[in-house]
Amino acid sequence: MTPPDLRLGVLGYGLRASLARTAHRPGAGAAVTVVADPDPAARLKAEKDLDGVRTVHDASAVLDDPAVDAVLVLTPDDTHADLACRALTAGKPVLVEKPLDVSVEKCDRILRTAYETGTRLYVGHNMRHMPVVRLMREAVERGEIGTVKTVWVRHFVGYGGDWYFKDWHAERARANGLLLQKAAHDIDVVHWLAGGYTSGVQAMGDLMVYGANPHRRAPGEPKTDDWYTRDGHWPPHTQRDLNPVIDVEDVSLVNLRLDNGVLAAYQQCHFTPDYWRNYTVIGDAGRLENVGDGPGAVVRVWNSRRSTHRADADAEYRVPDQEDGGHGGADPLLVDEFLRFAREGGPTRTSPVAARMAVAAGAGATASLRDGGTPRDVPPLDGALRAYFDRHQVR
Repeated sequence: MTPPDLRLGVLGYGLRASLARTAHRPGAGAAVTVVADPDPAARLKAEKDLDGVRTVHDASAVLDDPAVDAVLVLTPDDTHADLACRALTAGKPVLVEKPLDVSVEKCDRILRTAYETGTRLYVGHNMRHMPVVRLMREAVERGEIGTVKTVWVRHFVGYGGDWYFKDWHAERARANGLLLQKAAHDIDVVHWLAGGYTSGVQAMGDLMVYGANPHRRAPGEPKTDDWYTRDGHWPPHTQRDLNPVIDVEDVSLVNLRLDNGVLAAYQQCHFTPDYWRNYTVIGDAGRLENVGDGPGAVVRVWNSRRSTHRADADAEYRVPDQEDGGHGGADPLLVDEFLRFAREGGPTRTSPVAARMAVAAGAGATASLRDGGTPRDVPPLDGALRAYFDRHQVR
């Protein structure tokens, strides 16, 4: 029998509002009952998208509402800690959209509040639910490439000018840097595939393209309705109506050393003509890589012999065609897991500890690239907190 709907409150109805729409399934286990957003346009959109929803200006109307069972924090990154901690203190299970926040200190505050209150905390690292990532993880777990020794990631963010340089993402004061905000997903996947967490980082980066573009909105002026088009805004210098402040890097290169000895590298560029993400994972008995990351993507494994480069891999695993549902089908799986976890607890594919360690690696890398590439140690998490979350938030 279907349980009564979990009554969800949503904080923020912007770029990640799709998670709220995915979670809204009245009569089927969950319903978004109230959305808080200071933007009248966002509230109006929520009212159109979500049948029966109530919208409010202030987050307090959600956090203090006894009729709200759980909360989705979908606001800008630098607000996550304050809102998540208030929800946790109110005893409401929380989903925090990635990244957990923009600094190690704020992430640790969230984890400590969850620990002290005993309220369930879930982090929206949806790439752990992406079928292509799961295929890579399963191949590693089966031992198809031996023991992982190094991981290389290249991320071509073809729509970066639209997605990251037309709003708060472009500002250090709000996002810290795109090696944290954008790369938190990929760093988490590197950690998951390699079986360890980053202990030291070194990075280089620059603001090469968008910093010189003078076509920016006036402070306080909202984004235009046509801020994003799939086929427009090319080449990058034709971008218009950029954010008034742009001081994050649009290209970056990172080297990481993990606590289990694995070495990894991550490269990110926001002015490429195409959008593409490639993982290469090399073990002591083989190599794997992905081609694509959505439906139809392929994971290929070479592990039978030495040779010159050959396209005929020794094994190939294809992501089946499916209804997307957001991020290659990952978002519905993420929401399903959060709803189950909010009700029942138990193990989850995502991890607050892993989310904190991804932020810590991204923050350290950002500090390194802004200091001439000086290596940085990544601070470990308090042992009591790590043990608590490793027990799936059970005392």
